[in-house]
Amino acid sequence: QVQLVESGGGLVQAGGSLRLSCVASGRTFTSNAMAWFRQAPGKEREFVAAISWTGSTTHYADSVKGRFTISRDNAKNTVYLQMNSLKPEDTAVYYCAARAGVVAVSGYDSWGQGTQVTVSS
Repeated sequence: QVQLVESGGGLVQAGGSLRLSCVASGRTFTSNAMAWFRQAPGKEREFVAAISWTGSTTHYADSVKGRFTISRDNAKNTVYLQMNSLKPEDTAVYYCAARAGVVAVSGYDSWGQGTQVTVSS
């Protein structure tokens, strides 16, 4: 498995931006597809974005397309989520996740502890 530590969450006004970071250790980082998920209070955890180990392939949930960008720096074992034009409905705990092999929207087996993002109206 991979150990994941997220950072970068916080409180921001609607329309603002945040960048989340996730540092990985353990299983070779470049063999992992990486993703971000989120869970709002009272709701199930949902897929946000994913990136292949090369960074050449990305997937996004419809709700964040055009506003969020996932990227990775394999030299730093880090994946990022740049969040722009934030909305109150983006408020959630954001989790970083990893899986061996191809990028996908499910099937992740390593999870971080989460970082809180709160967007005020």
